[in-house]
Amino acid sequence: MANLKEIKRKIGSVKNTQKTTNAMKLVSSAKLKRTEELAKKSRVYAEKLTELLTEIAQKMQNANAEGIDNVYFKDGENPKRVDIVFITADKGLCGGFNSQTIKSVSKLLEEYKAKDVKVRLRAVGRKGIDFFKFNNIELSDEIIGLSAAPDFKTASEFISEIADAYVSGETDKVIIVHNGYVNMITQELRVDQVLPVDTTRLELDTVSTSELEVEPDDDDTLLDALVKRYVEYTMYYSLIDSLAAEHSARMQAMDAATKNAKEMVKELNVKYNKARQEAITTELIEIISGMESMK
Repeated sequence: MANLKEIKRKIGSVKNTQKTTNAMKLVSSAKLKRTEELAKKSRVYAEKLTELLTEIAQKMQNANAEGIDNVYFKDGENPKRVDIVFITADKGLCGGFNSQTIKSVSKLLEEYKAKDVKVRLRAVGRKGIDFFKFNNIELSDEIIGLSAAPDFKTASEFISEIADAYVSGETDKVIIVHNGYVNMITQELRVDQVLPVDTTRLELDTVSTSELEVEPDDDDTLLDALVKRYVEYTMYYSLIDSLAAEHSARMQAMDAATKNAKEMVKELNVKYNKARQEAITTELIEIISGMESMK
């Protein structure tokens, strides 16, 4: 009978877990819809900003035979110092979402150290911060709460400090690593070079049909302002993209956990029924044996 009570207790416990995971799945699904809509709107703005930056950079390149003479467009092939900004979630229960980003950052760290390149890690999100601190890896900067609630002003301040370090020569390259949203069942790890601006992404060789005219004296001023906004918005969009991917990953993880709990309840019910039948059979045998002994 004690065995029956234990099985019944386990069934109740698993059912409670099933309710919790199913509720978390529904919450993540609702949050994903809102974040996905925000990501779509933000993507449109990011594309227009990139398009404008491309046009200005292309006109400067066409006007200068030696290419674009601007600090934001210098060669970043052989850096001596690199800043890696990585984004993880503040919470877990989202499958391999955080571990994929952490593994990618760890791999980059090893690759750059092998080339004798100094790397500074700048972390957004509690999970990534906790991992590297636990492994005694120094973080140059850290912020908690931003990945769970992306805010343009906070994101701009965070990345602007890094951009200023790039302009002053403290660092030669800035990279953002995060797990991005593809669709409701797929996330994709993204490693984006933010500074210097990757001209291959801007497609400067394409022919522009725009009627945009820029005075030569205004080229650098306008380009600098656009690049700053481009960097700020890249950081902000990466946070939104990461948040959408986090909700997607958590929704999948909780869906799988709910299904597993359902299967476990079925197995425990079968086990309970078998134990109950065995108990009844044992009692019947004891009763019959007792009656036989009285004859």
